[in-house]
Amino acid sequence: MKPTVLITGASSGLGYEFAKLFAANGYNLVLTARNEEKLQQIKEELSHVDVMVAPKDLSQPHSGEELYQQLLDQDVSINVLVNNAGFGLNGEFDKLSLKQQQEMIQVNMTSLTDLTYCFLPEIKKQANAGHFSGILNVASTAAFQPGPYMSVYYASKAYVLSLSEGIAGELKGTDVQMTTLCPGATETNFFKTAKAENAKLAQSTMSAGAVAKEGFEGFIKRQQIVIPGRMNAVGAFAAKFLPRSLASNLAKRFNGAQS
Repeated sequence: MKPTVLITGASSGLGYEFAKLFAANGYNLVLTARNEEKLQQIKEELSHVDVMVAPKDLSQPHSGEELYQQLLDQDVSINVLVNNAGFGLNGEFDKLSLKQQQEMIQVNMTSLTDLTYCFLPEIKKQANAGHFSGILNVASTAAFQPGPYMSVYYASKAYVLSLSEGIAGELKGTDVQMTTLCPGATETNFFKTAKAENAKLAQSTMSAGAVAKEGFEGFIKRQQIVIPGRMNAVGAFAAKFLPRSLASNLAKRFNGAQS
C-alpha cells in the first residue's frame, strides 16, 4: 500500500509544489485548503495517485482537530504531515486588523500545533511498522530574528521552529522524522496576501518549486532544519550572532517599502 501524506495550504505555492513532489515519489495525497475548486483541479492533475480533497479553513478555532476527526472517521492513515499553511501581514502592529492577526496566529501556530499533536501518534505507529513517516513543518528565515512591520508573522515562525526542534529532541532515537523548512522570500501569493508587494524583501525571491524541492529532499534525507538558498542560510546563521537590536533593524529595512 502506498504511503499517504497530508498537506495543508495545498491549493497553491509551496503546498501545490509539495503535492507534485510527493505524488511523483509514490505518495497518495490528502490535500486541504480553503479553496475547494483549486484542490479539485489539483486532484484531476495528479490523477496517477489517489488524491483526497478535504477543504478546511485553518484560521477557525478547532479546525485542525476537526480535520483529524474527519480523516479518522474515514479510516485514512497518515504517514507524513506537511504543515505548510500560513500567511503574513505587513504594517504597523497596532494599525493592522486585530482579527486578521488573530487568524494568523490560529493558522501559523494553533492549527499547526493541533495537527501535529493529533497526527503524531499515528505517524509513530506507521514508523514503528517500518514505513518512512514524519512531519515537515514550514517555518521561515523570519524564525531567527524579530521583524518590525511583520511582528506577529516573525514571532509565529519563531514558535514553529522552536516547537519543531523541541519535538525533534523528543523523537531522537525513533524512526519518526521531524524537519523544519525555513525558506526566505519565495515566489508565492505570500506578499500579495501580506500586502507587502512593495517591500524590499519581495524584490529577491526563490521559486516555490526550488524551495519545495530542497525541503522535500532534506526531509527524505532526515535533516532537522532546511534553509534553501545560500544567502538565506548565511543570513540565518548571522542572525544567531548579531545583537537582537541590529537584526531587528535589518529586518525593518527589508520589510519596509522600497524607496
